[in-house]
Amino acid sequence: MDSQNLSRFTNLLITSFEKEEIKNQTKTGINVNRFVSEIATWYEKFRNAMDYREEEVVRRAAIERILKRRLIFGGNGEKTAPPLMRELLWARYFPDSSISEEEVKKVAHKIDLYLTLRRQLLPKQSELKINVDALIYHLLSSDLEIMLNKNKDVELISNFIFHLLRERITIKDDTSETRDIQIFIAVRRAFAKDDIAFLRFHLFEQYFGKVSEDNIQKIAENFAKGYRELERQINYPLKERIISYVKKQLPPFLIFAEILRKQRGGIRTLIANTQEFQNSVFGTAESRYKTISKKVRTAIIRSVIFILLTKFIFAFTVETAYDNIFIGHIAWDSLVINIVVPPLLMVIASLFIRTPDRNNTKRIYDKIMGILFVDKPQLDRPLMISLKPEKKNPILNFIFTVLWWVGFIVSFGLIINVLNRLEFNIASQGVFIFFVAIISFLTYRITQTAHSYTIPARQSFLSPILDFFFMPIIRVGRRFTEGLSQINIFLYVFDYLIETPFKEVFGFLEQWFFFLQTKREEMG
Repeated sequence: MDSQNLSRFTNLLITSFEKEEIKNQTKTGINVNRFVSEIATWYEKFRNAMDYREEEVVRRAAIERILKRRLIFGGNGEKTAPPLMRELLWARYFPDSSISEEEVKKVAHKIDLYLTLRRQLLPKQSELKINVDALIYHLLSSDLEIMLNKNKDVELISNFIFHLLRERITIKDDTSETRDIQIFIAVRRAFAKDDIAFLRFHLFEQYFGKVSEDNIQKIAENFAKGYRELERQINYPLKERIISYVKKQLPPFLIFAEILRKQRGGIRTLIANTQEFQNSVFGTAESRYKTISKKVRTAIIRSVIFILLTKFIFAFTVETAYDNIFIGHIAWDSLVINIVVPPLLMVIASLFIRTPDRNNTKRIYDKIMGILFVDKPQLDRPLMISLKPEKKNPILNFIFTVLWWVGFIVSFGLIINVLNRLEFNIASQGVFIFFVAIISFLTYRITQTAHSYTIPARQSFLSPILDFFFMPIIRVGRRFTEGLSQINIFLYVFDYLIETPFKEVFGFLEQWFFFLQTKREEMG
């Protein structure tokens, strides 16, 4: 296949990759002690296990966490930037010596800009009913992460996916501008794995431009209108349906992106050799499939730790308190079942996860060829949605709504019936349902991860039945997980009572090791 026949957007993407050089990390930057770095890295792994996030946003979240701790009692960029960057180097969020003193100065300048913006926005806090500090930390941590991340591949490929999907989604009763913003959000969520902080930052920049000395005053003056529109787009009623549609289109993009990263300058030559390119697609796909089981195992371990460290202690405090007050003793049988069964269900569910087969790879290859050589490739049937769905048959809609609630009643009713037979009291039943719902949601997310490279040929025969019984539990679990993540007491304890003295000890150790090294060098 002649690479001269590439589609317009594919040609632009490959040209951008050819121009975009991954700069070698400079080795003349800040050095940190290897022993301190080892301890700090393990600490970060333990800390992050309590905060269920996508791997792609862990570093941004770490930047936000450190900023909150460093700025809680005031401060400025000059005082905050050096220890911030040193902590990130300790935890190996960036390679040792990869951050220069010049970059530290840029970080300091960026911090001061956002602190100035914060002072401008604080008077508007009560009027708009927003938490200005939370917003500033979201924006600042995202800005710093993007500034320090020297690899721009995700940005280039996200833009490519956006343009190819843009014409395949229609919101019948809203503007094309809103549609474009929602597709942008969906691609950032599905492909780049952006969290809410990243999304706010990207939309903020689209509305207000980059934060600089020249436009801070203008941002403050127009903030109310822009912020309301930003939040409207983030909370758009149809966003989940658009994200779900985009996720289904991603497998060929994920495989092609992997090949593009590896080949970079030689991708045109590879595409020109059809057989070699096909072998590359199949080889890359098989390699990615093998990583699925590892990712699933890692996700399960993280999920179990997440549950044990952040939820169980609180819930069992409630259960044991109830038992002592109303029963007079602790019901150990129900307590043990509540500890063992929910994680066990997750492990059992993971055993049924299967990696894609060769037929799936063939479907991926066919779609990649369409992406490469067709300006408007036929990826999947177009998505047409509406804010106000047409109610052609109100009786049918009523029946569907009733069936949905029947699903809720049947699913939770069966669980309660089994627990009653096991003589669980009300508190124990509440704890069990609470954790089963959370585990169901986390298992669903893990399954979605495992299927990220799958293009389904057809829907499974059992899918509607499983959806009927389990989707109500999964939706409740999602609410529990998202809601309780906002009030995670253990994270507050770690971030403000444990982490602060821990990091001070790290700093002391590093200076002490440096002192010893200096004395050793003086010996000649």
